[in-house]
Amino acid sequence: MATTAELFEEPFVADEYIERLVWRTPGGGSRGGPEAFDPKRLLEEFVNHIQELQIMDERIQRKVEKLEQQCQKEAKEFAKKVQELQKSNQVAFQHFQELDEHISYVATKVCHLGDQLEGVNTPRQRAVEAQKLMKYFNEFLDGELKSDVFTNSEKIKEAADVIQKLHLIAQELPFDRFSEVKSKIASKYHDLECQLIQEFTSAQRRGEVSRMREVAAVLLHFKGYSHCIDVYIKQCQEGAYLRNDIFEDAAILCQRVNKQVGDIFSNPEAVLAKLIQNVFEIKLQSFVKDQLEECRKSDAEQYLKSLYELYTRTTGLSSKLMEFNLGTDKQTFLSKLIKSIFISYLENYIEVEIGYLKSRSAMILQRYYDSKNHQKRSIGTGGIQDLKERIRQRTNLPLGPSIDTHGETFLSQEVVVNLLQETKQAFERCHRLSDPSDLPRNAFRIFTILVEFLCIEHIDYALETGLAGIPSSDSRNANLYFLDVVQQANTIFHLFDKQFNDHLMPLISSSPKLSECLQKKKEIIEQMEMKLDTGIDRTLNCMIGQMKHILAAEQKKTDFKPEDENNVLIQYTNACVKVCVYVRKQVEKIKNSMDGKNVDTVLMELGVRFHRLIYEHLQQYSYSCMGGMLAICDVAEYRKCAKDFKIPMVLHLFDTLHALCNLLVVAPDNLKQVCSGEQLANLDKNILHSFVQLRADYRSARLARHFS
Repeated sequence: MATTAELFEEPFVADEYIERLVWRTPGGGSRGGPEAFDPKRLLEEFVNHIQELQIMDERIQRKVEKLEQQCQKEAKEFAKKVQELQKSNQVAFQHFQELDEHISYVATKVCHLGDQLEGVNTPRQRAVEAQKLMKYFNEFLDGELKSDVFTNSEKIKEAADVIQKLHLIAQELPFDRFSEVKSKIASKYHDLECQLIQEFTSAQRRGEVSRMREVAAVLLHFKGYSHCIDVYIKQCQEGAYLRNDIFEDAAILCQRVNKQVGDIFSNPEAVLAKLIQNVFEIKLQSFVKDQLEECRKSDAEQYLKSLYELYTRTTGLSSKLMEFNLGTDKQTFLSKLIKSIFISYLENYIEVEIGYLKSRSAMILQRYYDSKNHQKRSIGTGGIQDLKERIRQRTNLPLGPSIDTHGETFLSQEVVVNLLQETKQAFERCHRLSDPSDLPRNAFRIFTILVEFLCIEHIDYALETGLAGIPSSDSRNANLYFLDVVQQANTIFHLFDKQFNDHLMPLISSSPKLSECLQKKKEIIEQMEMKLDTGIDRTLNCMIGQMKHILAAEQKKTDFKPEDENNVLIQYTNACVKVCVYVRKQVEKIKNSMDGKNVDTVLMELGVRFHRLIYEHLQQYSYSCMGGMLAICDVAEYRKCAKDFKIPMVLHLFDTLHALCNLLVVAPDNLKQVCSGEQLANLDKNILHSFVQLRADYRSARLARHFS
């Protein structure tokens, strides 16, 4: 049986168990082992082993049954013990409830007894207190204060409590019978009040916060409590303004007091608010008055700068003070304090601003014209001037004598920057100093000043002067400076528009003044653009006039009908060279004077007029075969010049003109073929005929027959 038990190993695996049993049985090995395999012996071993296992199973089963019986017995005993414990617990709980009820009963009795004792003791205490007050009152009646509470200076707190109560009692007594004693009590009341305030002052100077808190608590019931606060505020400011910056000093003072005031007074927010009110109404108001009254009438510029800076710094100080607890509506409280300081200055601020801006702008412009030794001429307004303007716009005729400006545009970026800078500062002051309801209207008034001096008095004047300085189209060697005016005017318009968007728009964006400002800006720009267009148109006419003079002076009839057809050594005529040089110079000037689509628009107009001039110029001559070749070379050079325009339409016009010039040299038999070519097929037949007629051999019967 022991051997059988040895075969069991943990964990139990049946296959391994059988394997171990076989190997331990003699004759149970494989046929190749040291002993021959004996199945009978192995079967016998299996039968015996099974019997041993059955016996072992029976023994284990009996042991299990015995353990189960023992477990059941112990479970019953444990259950019985638990029941006994539950009964004991119930008994203990009942005892606890009884004890709790007894304690509650005793506590109720104690409370009742306490109420009874208090009911008896309170009247007794009141009686004792009343007796003491009567005793103290008698001393006042007798006129001699003997009690220790009045004679001992260390008992000032107790004396204050007594005198405060006596003072209240004395208020109820009839004056005719107790006037003397009431006077004595009032006098003692006042003396103690003064002593307490003096004690508070001394404690504050010594920095004894705990003593200050005690005295303030006693004074809380006295009439002089507000005087105690005043003393505290006054002493807090002693030595607080040592720097040159009163605003920084005030902020530091309030921060220091804010940390301390809660440890001293029972109402710290009221004390801090009173300190801030004192700082604003006395210190800051006095400082602001000294700063502004000095320059209010004598120096408007300094006055406005100082007002803006002082108001900005005051509102900045107010923002810092918003962090403190000043009561329920601290925003309104601080706004009223600021208004009380600046109201007399803000009421007429915009009038001062407008007056200063006008005089300053006029001075900037006058200083500029003086530097140019220029006496500004009157442009004129009214019916006659308006009539001249309408005639000039419709006919493009120069009305009145031309003015020689000597190349001066009378536009200055320095002047413009100065005017815009002054206006920018005015907008900033307006934003800060104007009442929100007046802000859009005030900003619009500033904008109108800018329009008056920048747009009308400076830009419009320069345009009028520039227009008057443009020579007539038949002038020789005319200097065309109007494009310089255009260039500078464009730059100034950009600066003007930038200030409009950056500084004016935020002030009027949500008000009806927005549409009014936009309309005014639109009218000004349209007026300026109309004059610029007029000036550019007249300048282009002058350019074409200059080209006409060059062609008239340099082009000879013999250029296109030379006497010796076989001895032509030039590639293109001298007139063509000079015209191309002039045109290229003007194209470059136009590109430098304008930007965007304006360049293309003006160049296209110049190119069309240039083409018309050359076309009409070529119509004036008769061409031999060699002269026609020279004309083609000239037009080819003009076409190269037209490429600089970088305008497809202009280049197409000169391509077509070049193709037309081929009619001057093509053989008579090929005329119809050339006329039906791609570039000439869509042209009017009269145009083609007009060019063919320019040929020197046109009258020959053969040429007329081929072209008919």
